[in-house]
Amino acid sequence: MHRIEDYALIGDEQTAALVGADGSVDWLCLPRFDSAACFARLLGDESNGHWRVAPVGADRYTRRSYRRDTLVLDTEWETSQGAVRVTDLMPQRDRAPDLVRIVQGVRGEVTVRSTLRLRFDYGSVVPWVRRADGHRVAVAGPDSTWLRSVPEVPTWGEDLGTVSEFTVKEGERVAFVLTWHPSHEPRPPLIDPYSALRHSVADWRAWAARCRYDGPHRDAVVRSLITLKALTYAPTGGIVAAPTTSLPEEPGGVRNWDYRFCWLRDATLTLNALLAAGYQDEAEAWRNWLLRAVAGDPADLQIMYGLAGERRLPEFELPWLSGFGGATPVRVGNDAVNQLQLDVYGEVMDCLALGRRSGLSPQPDVWALQSVLMDFVRTAWRQPDEGLWEVRGGRRHFVHSKVMVWVAADRAVRTLEEHPDFEGDLDGWRELREEVHREVCEKGYDAERNTFTQSYGSRELDAALLLIPRVGFLPPDDPRVLGTIEAVRAELGQSGFLHRYTPDATTVDGLPGEEGTFLVCSFWLADALHMTGRRQEARELFERLLGLANDVGLLAEEYDSVGGRQLGNFPQAFSHIGLVNTALALFGSEEAG
Repeated sequence: MHRIEDYALIGDEQTAALVGADGSVDWLCLPRFDSAACFARLLGDESNGHWRVAPVGADRYTRRSYRRDTLVLDTEWETSQGAVRVTDLMPQRDRAPDLVRIVQGVRGEVTVRSTLRLRFDYGSVVPWVRRADGHRVAVAGPDSTWLRSVPEVPTWGEDLGTVSEFTVKEGERVAFVLTWHPSHEPRPPLIDPYSALRHSVADWRAWAARCRYDGPHRDAVVRSLITLKALTYAPTGGIVAAPTTSLPEEPGGVRNWDYRFCWLRDATLTLNALLAAGYQDEAEAWRNWLLRAVAGDPADLQIMYGLAGERRLPEFELPWLSGFGGATPVRVGNDAVNQLQLDVYGEVMDCLALGRRSGLSPQPDVWALQSVLMDFVRTAWRQPDEGLWEVRGGRRHFVHSKVMVWVAADRAVRTLEEHPDFEGDLDGWRELREEVHREVCEKGYDAERNTFTQSYGSRELDAALLLIPRVGFLPPDDPRVLGTIEAVRAELGQSGFLHRYTPDATTVDGLPGEEGTFLVCSFWLADALHMTGRRQEARELFERLLGLANDVGLLAEEYDSVGGRQLGNFPQAFSHIGLVNTALALFGSEEAG
């Protein structure tokens, strides 16, 4: 069975596919990230849809890599007959999404087999397949795909799938193109796969060349930025947390969630990474998505939205899928959308303030929106909430949530101080800032252990407390900050990495079982160590974290330190945002170009 890290990502900035170590595309949702999957083997078995292209008799690739500074994947296979290379990509689309797979002979003469099993609606619907104009056309309900090869190769139906088998010698190429379109519309124009490859390589390299960072580990930083770009829904600028659903946080467990949506909690960290790396256009698109998504009554502000700002993301289960490694249930949608998380108000205020300071193009009524948000925060901040980690064990007065309320008030005050022509309740927001600060320091701090705690009056800790100096709530050299860093390392640490909160705190999250160490939290630890002067420790931790990436530089949400494997949805935007921001913090001021 595959591990999560056995997969590589390809995509077209509207959806993405995962390609396994055996050359099989096991996950693809069309036409958007959040559409139903037509390949769902990732969460089931071969009968739930996949597309494998590999030499006959070969089990696993010999080596693979992305072409430098691109999202074009080359997978090479060495066999007793010779060697072949399979190049996988999804060209940036004009109208329709295309999946291109190019087989090239490298040495000798190798027999290659393509097995395509389309299963629409998350692996539950077998399409009707027919021949038309040299294509294999599959149709089921609203979905239609066209498969062709260039040049044509022998193709036939077998076991409710479409099979091709052919040989390639050194220098010979066979390209497959799978194109999706709504079944009620005519077939979209055909693309030339070889031209699409050339343009994709050139476009990605031109984009990567814009990266301003030129310090140590630049390849890892650029790979993370390319991954974030691939997780961007180009029509709106929204960035999905991950392109997958229900990859487990515990092997065989129930902590399986749908991450194909856009979270506000990522707002400031994402904007900071994009701006600092030189991607002004992408930062502006993300900021504009945020403005559209949060527009409306501040009491209705959600923690996450759909790709275009959709609000309804109902959660349900897919019982016909057996789950990754048997981890069930498989979930679609996310009920956390209905939670109260006060920290998102701080994230939105901080993100919009950062955008204003960074010179993003002004948008009308942004300050009016922020003022209305602050009016709501002033009355709502005393409520308990579900917190940053979306716990399902009941609301609490989470310290991180209150700290981010302070951030909201602080950014509002600073904006008025920097822009005296803006209207706002400066004195009232100053009072709010002071009151929140005083309460957090009184109720969220354990003087006996010299650490802030996860919630008021609790003994549990939370890795989000490491953000206290980063957001400016207290200076890095404050004894309470130093004590919190040490306590978090001692109580949440495992093999040098961090859990996000006390691992056995099931009363907090309301779920059975445990989870792996949370990668972005370990990047936050590196940031905190750096801010408090422990720069060598920070760099050593950062390099250990880089070592957790798979062979093509991708990170999931979590890491199983005992089993030595990645866990959770993959690849995870939050993890790659953490990597970029930590690299910029550790090395950017010294060695950035």
